[in-house]
Amino acid sequence: MAVPATLDTVAVIGNGLIGHGMAQIFAAAGREVVMIGRRGESLAAAMEKIGKSLAEFEAHGLIDAAGVEAATARIRTSTDLEDAAAAQLVLEAVPADRAIQDEVYGALDRICAPPAVIASGSGQPASDLVSNVRHRGRVIAAHFWYPPQLIPLVEVCAGPETDPDVAPWLCDALHAAGKEPVIVDREIPGFLGNRLQYAILREAWALWAEGVASAEAIDTVVKASIGRRLAITGPIESADAGGLDTLHAFGAYLIPHLRNDSEPARAVTDLVEAGHRGLPSGRGVYDWGGRDGAGLLAEREAELFRHLARDRAKRG
Repeated sequence: MAVPATLDTVAVIGNGLIGHGMAQIFAAAGREVVMIGRRGESLAAAMEKIGKSLAEFEAHGLIDAAGVEAATARIRTSTDLEDAAAAQLVLEAVPADRAIQDEVYGALDRICAPPAVIASGSGQPASDLVSNVRHRGRVIAAHFWYPPQLIPLVEVCAGPETDPDVAPWLCDALHAAGKEPVIVDREIPGFLGNRLQYAILREAWALWAEGVASAEAIDTVVKASIGRRLAITGPIESADAGGLDTLHAFGAYLIPHLRNDSEPARAVTDLVEAGHRGLPSGRGVYDWGGRDGAGLLAEREAELFRHLARDRAKRG
């Protein structure tokens, strides 16, 4: 299958947590963007979020005022899926509801003529999304992480019917937009990042639920140790750098003791079933009533901006 010769226009289907960030990324990178949603009100709210986000990028020196104005002008909104027709790249960011996705993908396959690439940003394997698609060779997963405008990673994973030229083309497009794409060589639930994230979370929840240590102690261990170095050396790099024989020997001792439960810790399930949703409801494992949740998220965002500035400096 041929891939698009150029990338001038990107269509983003969905304007929620991930969609509006996708739109900002490509507009800031000089592409025309059409952001398509179901309601004018939600699209207007998404544009307001994009404006606030671009202002933060300007405040951190990652874009200037002219760049903000130009990026904003490149984004137009629509409630008509037919407006995706001119795009060479279509990024889907609709709710992970199979009925909705099947309807959207079937319509996009009709509206967007090949070789336009259709990429799912929702974390679903491409093979799960093509039941209503005739031109399956151009469908691929492109898993952005939240918030996509601040987290560089995009996991790119072709399905068994995806044309071999599509993943390299998409990686080039993502690189050009300032992202850090990685190829996942075969479909697997959760791709790479979520599997690694949940391996740590399963162990952390279990240690807390079993009374081994407080939530504060567990979080401090991560933040004050592996969290400091993982941004520089990933887990496999760290093991090689530390001495593979030494890490292997300790792994042979420790791995049999790690949790391999097939579901979250019961104490966490009990919290969720009782309606405790963490920071959004005021209580989870932590009681957020006495904690500055907004301040914590602001601190995390500031650190992500510092990482972006370092990334920009490395790229020159």
